[in-house]
Amino acid sequence: MPISATVLTKNSARLLDGVLTSLAWCDEVVVLDTGSEDDTRVIAARHPNVSLHRLNGPFPGFGLAHQRAVALARHDWILSVDSDEVLSPELAGEIRALPLDRHTVYAIPFRNHFNGRHITTCGWNHEFHERLFHRQATNFSSGMVHERVQTTNLSLVRLRHPIDHYSYVALADFLRKTNAYAGLFAEQNAGKRKSGPGKAVARSLWAFFRSYLLKRGFMQGREGLVISVYNAQTVFWKYLMLAEANRRLKA
Repeated sequence: MPISATVLTKNSARLLDGVLTSLAWCDEVVVLDTGSEDDTRVIAARHPNVSLHRLNGPFPGFGLAHQRAVALARHDWILSVDSDEVLSPELAGEIRALPLDRHTVYAIPFRNHFNGRHITTCGWNHEFHERLFHRQATNFSSGMVHERVQTTNLSLVRLRHPIDHYSYVALADFLRKTNAYAGLFAEQNAGKRKSGPGKAVARSLWAFFRSYLLKRGFMQGREGLVISVYNAQTVFWKYLMLAEANRRLKA
């Protein structure tokens, strides 16, 4: 069955060519750019199966942005891929051989990489994400962050072969994503959840303990330590920014 891949981009030039090359077998790739200032759109336009679009207006959050990309697709079967995710050839072959069932959502295993290493601790292992679905049966949730393909009343099948995920190539990526995710978390939860400095510190300490000790980050040396500190910092700032957003609402 024909498949439309969807990719959200913003300043994604560093990895985008490899991402789109891994999707060359798809009938169509919908690239929805959310405000790139680098060569992202130029790179996307080089690939013959790419349909390139720009998001108008402010960024609505990841869930709604994914829904817009899905709506732009020509075909009902949707394969959602982020702009830092490269399909393995084995995964492409597995998907092409599937007897697709519209009442099933297919989850893909992830191999996460940082600093040239495959990360198998810190909670970055045994990770699956629902990415292949029929848009007449389901779609992404509308959450600003932590958006997911909804699976209520549908079957879920886990595929065997992985996507390679290169979300954090340099240390600057951690800082950029901390700021972006913390801000979206605060916007999504303002007025709905309580927060304050004490909660931010407590949650942050627990996040480090969980990642570095319980999730065995210490076994991956420098990379495990950096990831665990990043997890803690992200939690700290998102709860502190939520407290600030709550104060603005009350004012």
